[in-house]
Amino acid sequence: MKNNIKIILFLALTVSLASCEDFLAEDNKTGLTADGYYVTSEGIEALVNSCYTPMRFWYGKEHGITLSELGTDIFTRGNGMENPPVALYNADLSGENGQINFYWTRLYSALNTTNAAVARIPNSPISEGLKTLRMAEVRFLRAFYLWHIVETWGGVHLSLEEVSTVQTTANRTPEEQFYAQIFEDLQFAIDNLQESSSDYGRAIKPAAEAFLARMHLTRGNYAEASQLAKRIIDSYNYALEPTYEALWDINNIQNQEAVWIVNFTADLIFNRELEAPGGDILIRDGGNNSHLFFLMTYDQLPGMIRDIENGRPFARFMPTTYFLDLFDESIDSRYNATFQTVWYANNPGTYNLPLSSGEDTKSVTFNEGDTAIFATKYALTDEQKDALPYTIIDRNRTYNPNGMPRVRDRYISLRKFLEPTRPTVAQMQGQRDAFVIRLAEMYMIVAEAELNLGNTSLAADYFNAIRRRAAYPGHESDMEVTAADMTLDLILDERAREFAGEQLRWFDLKRTGTLVDRVRAHNPDAAPNIQPFHIRRPIPQQQLDAITNPDEFTQNEGYF
Repeated sequence: MKNNIKIILFLALTVSLASCEDFLAEDNKTGLTADGYYVTSEGIEALVNSCYTPMRFWYGKEHGITLSELGTDIFTRGNGMENPPVALYNADLSGENGQINFYWTRLYSALNTTNAAVARIPNSPISEGLKTLRMAEVRFLRAFYLWHIVETWGGVHLSLEEVSTVQTTANRTPEEQFYAQIFEDLQFAIDNLQESSSDYGRAIKPAAEAFLARMHLTRGNYAEASQLAKRIIDSYNYALEPTYEALWDINNIQNQEAVWIVNFTADLIFNRELEAPGGDILIRDGGNNSHLFFLMTYDQLPGMIRDIENGRPFARFMPTTYFLDLFDESIDSRYNATFQTVWYANNPGTYNLPLSSGEDTKSVTFNEGDTAIFATKYALTDEQKDALPYTIIDRNRTYNPNGMPRVRDRYISLRKFLEPTRPTVAQMQGQRDAFVIRLAEMYMIVAEAELNLGNTSLAADYFNAIRRRAAYPGHESDMEVTAADMTLDLILDERAREFAGEQLRWFDLKRTGTLVDRVRAHNPDAAPNIQPFHIRRPIPQQQLDAITNPDEFTQNEGYF
């Protein structure tokens, strides 16, 4: 089993800011209280460890992926999508949205837990050196949660003190103040964290520097962003994996490219997680669930049944044609490392496959291991499809000419998160660590920052390092670009190819001011609805109904 930070069930410290009306009757049979427990060494360590837990409700979870990948230029909704308003930006995207409300509650709970740790560590009985280290960890995590809050909702409620009683008012704090606190916390973390940790998954100095590089890029501090990203590349023992495919090898989870991760485990006990109060949002059954959501329903087609190798297909998210067309698969290995286009028969037998006319069928016999399904981003003629002895899912079957999905259950599937070591076909839990920051991002940060500083040659150097790694052997030079080629659009296209599904895309487009234009140009599902105000999510109505100063703390612009 991996050396995970233990996720400890701990005494509730807080009352959620999301509602003043939801109360939980508690019978404290142990007699322990927060004030009594967190003055012990065991208690304060449990409190610090609990600051990591909320990351596991965001990374590798359906609704976290929805809020960070859907409604962008590269992914749209599959037929199993549970929250269409987030993908479509339609009139149903409002403060009543359950997923958005869930993360408001979770992120503010996470913020309050880190605030509690910041307040309680100084008076704890652990050694002074350990106090400083643990304080650096929780301040790093506080910065991380503050970033998610401010980027998702804008200048909303900023609290830096532990809340242990019901609050009935909320403040509107400018985004600049959020970022001032983020930078302060991260600098403290950098000054006091260790460069490495034997407890895999704990915050370390390089992770804080890498996250600060991302924050400087977000705020337009390009020189600082470039300097920090170069430091991660040059000063530590990280290295790009030799191939993109190697990143996703289930036997290579702890690899040399991972700067910071959310660690999961194959142990079902440690993967257990608590549901949201009321159970209105399903979090699945622990673990990294990314492997479920990007798969089309292959098991409904001739020659196939659901198996472990091909995954459990939830069909939540499907690629846009724009995303598929970004790849030159003849030289870029990431296309085949990212997507599954062939399914081999695991249910042998003779089947009648429909011909393109829709009126006749052809009899096809599949032996074990024969090609049963082939999906392609190109359009084939009826004659070509009818001549092949397996099911064809071509561009015209899945998409209309304008890129609007024609069907949402038959498409090229994202395969990079597959979990081939699951013991059963039904298991939802996955052991794959979720990458939060990879070394490849540092190269892309330098490229973007130097481009914005006018240093296009340097930008191209770092950009090409990622391109060369992605190339098939012998095609490295074919993948390279020149300084004259460097544009923001080129960088965003490359980030799409490199980081698809890794819960960065919505933030990338927002950071670069391209969300609205790119969605309108490349996502026909969402294009008619998206507006400039959609760069922020709606504040949950439950929050607005609970406060006593609604005239001061109002809904975000554009939402009702």
